[in-house]
Order: sequence, then structure tokens, then C-alpha cells
Amino acid sequence: MAEAIPAATGIGARQMAEIGGRPVEIAVFAVILGIVIGRHRSRDHSLLYDLIAWPIGNSKIRTIESLCVRLVELQGNGCSTNTNKTRNTLNGMRSLIVVTAFSMLVSCVAEAKSAVPTPVPLPRNNPLKNIEQEQISKPASLLFSEKKLPSLGRAMAIGYYPRGCLQGGIELPTTGPTWQVMRLSRNRNWGHPDLVKFLERFAPLAAEATGRKGILIGDMAQPRGGPLPFGHKSHQTGLDVDIWFMPMPDRVLNKEEREGIIASNLVAEDGKHVDDKIWGPADVAFIRTVAVQPEVERVLVNAAIKKELCRVEGENDSSWMSKVRPRYGHADHMHIRLKCPVDSPDCRAQPPVPGGDGCDKSLDHWFADWILRLKIPEFGGSSAGLKLKDLPPACVAVLNAPPNTAGSATDERSESK
Repeated sequence: MAEAIPAATGIGARQMAEIGGRPVEIAVFAVILGIVIGRHRSRDHSLLYDLIAWPIGNSKIRTIESLCVRLVELQGNGCSTNTNKTRNTLNGMRSLIVVTAFSMLVSCVAEAKSAVPTPVPLPRNNPLKNIEQEQISKPASLLFSEKKLPSLGRAMAIGYYPRGCLQGGIELPTTGPTWQVMRLSRNRNWGHPDLVKFLERFAPLAAEATGRKGILIGDMAQPRGGPLPFGHKSHQTGLDVDIWFMPMPDRVLNKEEREGIIASNLVAEDGKHVDDKIWGPADVAFIRTVAVQPEVERVLVNAAIKKELCRVEGENDSSWMSKVRPRYGHADHMHIRLKCPVDSPDCRAQPPVPGGDGCDKSLDHWFADWILRLKIPEFGGSSAGLKLKDLPPACVAVLNAPPNTAGSATDERSESK
């Protein structure tokens, strides 16, 4: 019956929706209604009207009344101005209201019994989780090298130097007053802000200490750090940098020169001594200037260079010498590593260097024949075998974070693309 009323009267669906509402209260009302109907059978249904108004609401009763008046008009009674006739008509309609309310009650109960819960669709899989699944099988070095810009977020070095990444890195301009960046095609002149600030401050100090024009900077880190496809096992957290022993020329090198120039090798062919034709006091001053900086954790050089430093600086104040450590390769550059920044709680610090200046018998190990015969990779090895699961979990978010264009410097490389 409730469904037939709108079609017969022209009452809108919105008006009919206003009538529905509180089935529990209507159910209580039905009990009372049964008692009242049994005792009151007069034409005056004012009591029934009041009872209906309680569970359904006066506003909804008025909607039913308008519906009933419409029914009267359809039956040809019209809208009479006679007060008595109107009162009698409305009293009759109140009887219809009782029937309508009761019909609605029956309908609500039936619908409640037959209602089937609407299944709520499960949320879609986390898009980042899907990305992670696709990235599991790929080498992490490939994933990080594909990122040409740093991630959004506060700058942080994450993880350990050979197993980590860089959030919010910034780019060192490729040319400065006392420095030039080499191998621009690699896009590895990125680092933690502490590293970039260090280089901008150290370059003029080195120029002054050595009497040279400035320094040539090799690899730092990729825009988001992480493993590199070739060249290094570390350089992943934005705290490592290679600086060439070759002095910076008195002119700005072009792109081709920066890609093709070969760095000077300071070690003799036997691997046990420095090359006296190239090595000089300026090289000692160069290494000393970087090692005395408080934020520097390590300075890695070839064992022959460390041996020469021990000979030259043996009787001098050598407190800085403990930071200079022998390492395979590193004959044409020194590898500088900074300490973990205070703003990077997830950065894992390197164990402190052993006591002493490192000029004891432990240095002899590096000159054993079997060590000298080792075939060192051209770029000192790489971390190409690492997968994303081998890195700190935070590196997944860094890898998939939106890019930050504000961290990019305007330089010759970007202008030439």
C-alpha cells in the first residue's frame, strides 16, 4: 500500500521518505495501537492521532495528512471551506493515517527480516605495497640510479655507509669558486646538506693550504643515495665523497674534459711507495687539512700514501693521522667520510678508529706480495648485488617518495641537457 500511494497521489518520493524512520518505536506503538483500537471505535480518533504523532513525529504526520487530503481531492470531494465538513473529512483521514502507519509497520518488519547486509568492499591494496612487490626482484642499485631527483622530506642519512640511503638530499653545484665536479654524467654530486656545506667550506681551505686553484670532486652520492650500479660499495648515505689528488686547473673544464680526464696516480708501479715525480709537500698538506676537520670520520688513501705520511709526519703532532686509513685502490683520490649528522637518528655510526696513528706493524699487512697481486676492480667494487630488502625499511619510502625539485642546483650540467 505504501508503494502505491505515491503513484496514485503524485506525492514525491522525498515526501514519502520523510514518513519512514524509527521502526523500533513504531513496533512499540503497534502494541499500544492494538489495545486502543479494541476500546475506542468512535469516529473521533484524536487519541489515536496523538499516539501516532508520538513515535512517528508531528512533521511526518503532517506529511501524511497532506497525502490524505490529496486522496480526498482525487475522490472528488475537493477542498471545502466548510469548517464542519473539513473537520469531518480530517477525522476520516485520521483513520486512514492509522491504517497507513500500521501498513508501514508491517512493511518495516518484513524488510528487517529479509534484509541482507550489504557487503562493504575491502580497501584497495596499498599502492606502495604493490610497488614494493614489483621492486623486490630488481637490484637496489638499478632502482636508486633511476631516480634523477632527491626525495621530499627532511634531510636524513639513513642506515650504514655501505647499506643505506639519503632522504632530502641536495645537489652540490658543479662549479664553484674553488671546486669543479667531475664525471657529470653519473649524477652523483648529491649529498646530505652537511656534506655539501663541508665541501663548500673545505675547498677554499684546501686551496689556501696547498697553493692551488682548488679541488676536483669525484663521486658523492646519487640523488636518493642507495647502492650504486658501479664504482663503490659505500657512498649510499650522502656522507662520502671522493676528492682527486690532481689539482684543479685555472680554468673551467668543459663537459668532455670532465668526462675524459684521467686522475693522477700518486703511487709507484711497485705499489709500495709514492711516485716521487708527482708526490710533494702539497699532497701532505692537502690530506692534513681534511683530516683535522672535526666532522670528518675517516680519510681513506692507498697504503703507500699512508706509509709516506707516517714517514713525513712521524715526529710531528699526528693526532689527525689516526683518521687516515689504508685501503685498496685510492691511489688517485682520497675518500672522505663524515660522521653521522645529529639530525639523522637512523644513521649508523662507524666504529671508532683504533688507538694510535696507524703507523705500527698493522700497516705491513698491506704490502704483502699476495695483497699487491690482487686485482682490484677499476672502481673499487660495487654494491650492485644488494636488493631492497637488504636496506633499512625507511629506504623503501625514500625510493618511492615524490621528487623534490627544490634540492637541485642550477649548473652547467642541467643547462646542457
